[in-house]
Amino acid sequence: MNLLDEPWLPVRDAEGNRRWVTPAGLADPTLMAFDADRADFNGALAQFAIGLLQTVTPAESAQEWRELFRHPPCADTLAGWFAPIREVFDLDGDGARFMQDRVMVAKDGITKDIGVLLIEAPGEQTIKNNADHFIKRDQIAALCPGCAATALFTLQINAPTGGVGHLTGLRGGGPLTTIVGCQPARSLWHDLWLNVQDSKVFLEHSGDQARKELHLTFPWQVDITEFQKESRELAPIQLHPAHVFWAMPRRIRLDFDYTSAGPCGICMRHSDRLIRRYVTLNYGLNYKGPWDHPLTPYYQNKADWLPMHPQPGGIGYRHWLGWVLGAATDANRHLRSARVVTHLRNHRGRDLEGQLRLWAFGYDMDNMKARCWYEARLPLYGLAACEPEAQRRVEEMVRPWLAGANLTASFLRAAVKAAWFDVEARGDLSAVDASFWSRTEPIFYRQLSKVIERARADEDIDASTFATGWLEHLREVALDLFDGQFVGAGAIERQNPRRTAEAYRQFKRKLGGKKIHEALGLPAPAKVGTAETDSVH
Repeated sequence: MNLLDEPWLPVRDAEGNRRWVTPAGLADPTLMAFDADRADFNGALAQFAIGLLQTVTPAESAQEWRELFRHPPCADTLAGWFAPIREVFDLDGDGARFMQDRVMVAKDGITKDIGVLLIEAPGEQTIKNNADHFIKRDQIAALCPGCAATALFTLQINAPTGGVGHLTGLRGGGPLTTIVGCQPARSLWHDLWLNVQDSKVFLEHSGDQARKELHLTFPWQVDITEFQKESRELAPIQLHPAHVFWAMPRRIRLDFDYTSAGPCGICMRHSDRLIRRYVTLNYGLNYKGPWDHPLTPYYQNKADWLPMHPQPGGIGYRHWLGWVLGAATDANRHLRSARVVTHLRNHRGRDLEGQLRLWAFGYDMDNMKARCWYEARLPLYGLAACEPEAQRRVEEMVRPWLAGANLTASFLRAAVKAAWFDVEARGDLSAVDASFWSRTEPIFYRQLSKVIERARADEDIDASTFATGWLEHLREVALDLFDGQFVGAGAIERQNPRRTAEAYRQFKRKLGGKKIHEALGLPAPAKVGTAETDSVH
């Protein structure tokens, strides 16, 4: 099976129907999105398609990129783009196989059930301790070749730590991915092409574009020891820039000698070649150095830039500033948005019509354990059409909003804790934070839309008016959550009225105090004597 020839990509058309297409069919204007049966598969397929298009794109200039955005290529044109690298996408056979170790055989490694390829599958220690309470073992017994290829690619690009010698990818385990799309959606092609850079721009970054040997982009073309003769570490300068999409930290080979017929454990389609197991060995490719993946935002840690990863609490508007504009609410912290986001924001605005959104997703990993899959779509509105100075004005407006929201969330959490407990207590109060961020999200985006619209039109923006309105909303939501959802809604016989009243008083004082006004860039509130007023203005 060759992944460039077979219709193995599940997609959804404009009428909501599921179809399976070849990579050459991705520019069909009736296709709207990938439509796999797992959220992580949809994220992986998007990265597969973007990586494939970026690797072969003939668009060297912005003008050529713009033409292909406005007039998508036909299937024959795409097939022509892919033809020179067709050989590297064989999934089975005796030689090189897509994303698999070239020389490993069953006797060399450890044989595992195919379901273990899935990132959330319980590990050996979990099974040994009979601790697979929520995600059970042996749920997936067999996969069709298409789902097996997707599972394999998903594991390689997310690669969490997996024990001694089972290495993470070049973005670490469970990286955050951000992909730009049209809002409202236009077609799958438009969403993919927004994340492909003209080749001259792409090749300027990590990697050595002079290293054109096929295996320096697609590492499964040679014995893995070819990369590890002198050192067990791989730096960007040793490989072609497109290698970032095809990194292979795990040594895996699917077993096509032990197959059966029946329904696939994921897509449920019938297959005569269901794959039931694979062979694995530790010490795959060990990525070190300043890797810069174009679909991931980074943060600075001393002299190094490190890839971001989803964290407990999910994805929401509090991430908008960092992932879209590459700015942090804390002046001492330095972030940068994903390369495709930065490039689109700075150079593509005049090429685009309408609004955009940012699809952010990834696994929250605790070493080798997948705690949660998170994904969300953050609106960009017309930001890409704003001039750089206007984007800077938006950044200056939004930063204090998020600082104020972070402060309010901490006030609410502390107030709820003080009302519930009369001594220092430990526990998970993440539900308080989640409710606060969820309730304040709609008004944040309404304000943001207005600010971007005015910035784009080069109109004056009264920062104080927006900040005051935002503060009033933060107070309203926080007090309502305290009184109506977390503390006041509790059984009366289990409450301590004195403790609750004191917690509420202190909470209101903080919500009207100097600290939150400073965070929002507002004048300090009036004082009575030497104490701040308790009233909520």
